[in-house]
Amino acid sequence: MTGASDDSAWEGAASEGSGFLAVDSGGSGLRVVLGTAERGPLARRASDQPVRTGDRGIDPEDFMARLVPLVRAVTAEAGPVRLSAAVVGAAGLASLGDGLRADLPGALAREFGVRRVALAADAVTAYAGALGTRPGAVIAGGTGLIAIGTDLAGWHRADGWGHLLGDCGGGAWIGRAGLEAALRAHDGREGGSARLLACAEEEFGPVAGLPGALYPRPDRPAVLASFAPRVAACADGDSVAAGILRAAAWHMADSAAAVCPSGGGPRIAVTGGLFTMGDPLLVPLDEELARRLPHARRVPAEGDPLHGSVRMAADLIAGPLTLPGDEAMLSVTTLSGD
Repeated sequence: MTGASDDSAWEGAASEGSGFLAVDSGGSGLRVVLGTAERGPLARRASDQPVRTGDRGIDPEDFMARLVPLVRAVTAEAGPVRLSAAVVGAAGLASLGDGLRADLPGALAREFGVRRVALAADAVTAYAGALGTRPGAVIAGGTGLIAIGTDLAGWHRADGWGHLLGDCGGGAWIGRAGLEAALRAHDGREGGSARLLACAEEEFGPVAGLPGALYPRPDRPAVLASFAPRVAACADGDSVAAGILRAAAWHMADSAAAVCPSGGGPRIAVTGGLFTMGDPLLVPLDEELARRLPHARRVPAEGDPLHGSVRMAADLIAGPLTLPGDEAMLSVTTLSGD
């Protein structure tokens, strides 16, 4: 398969060597980094418009329509770079990525001259950003929650099933539990929290109208997750809120235990915006991880999923990826030249 770009900017490539494109695609939009193996990242851009999903899952045409302007912008900043490799980390790739896997490598070759393309689930790029190529497990928490682990021979994942079926301990899960406690207090049932009821009414208005305001919304998981920081803020002095965060920590550790290698001194890290809630969540999580995974070493995440895409792109230029391939989680396509 061939497809050199028609744009002379891509032909007048930087003289120092091969360049890479690193992409992070998620519910909050696209983030892009352009760089070279010799100089590292050179420029970055972001868009707050997420890629559409349709009958084929993640829409490859919409992906390219959103990606191309970002790549043009980083090229204008960094100067012409011969792009030989690209790594795309995409939320939902494992279950919604058939269209991307079929069409995106060829589209990147035609538009930018890219010859090697790695498509990765965002959990994989989160892992690479947090731990690099070392064996271990990563808990990625935001609106949702997934744990991913590897012994460098294969991938193992736990949860990440969405807010209706799982994502236990994630932002939407915590927010929903907090709102349930608020409604219990409103009704006079056991397990309610007057503090969470007050917070819910500050946030959403009278809670009697909450079901009608929440259920029809297409962004319901994000709305639920928006209440999670209020739960954390109430945890000091409110036993119900503190109990919700302890339960969230238990679920996270349970998922991590399901994927963490049993030997070899694995590392474990957490990554994602959920953990900016700080000690109310991190203290019980550290306790649960120490209890469930005493053989694993808890380490700070070195970077985020975009950092993971950059790491993987630099490795892809140098040769085969160290992280294991997987039909759904991480696949590499090599295209022939002209």
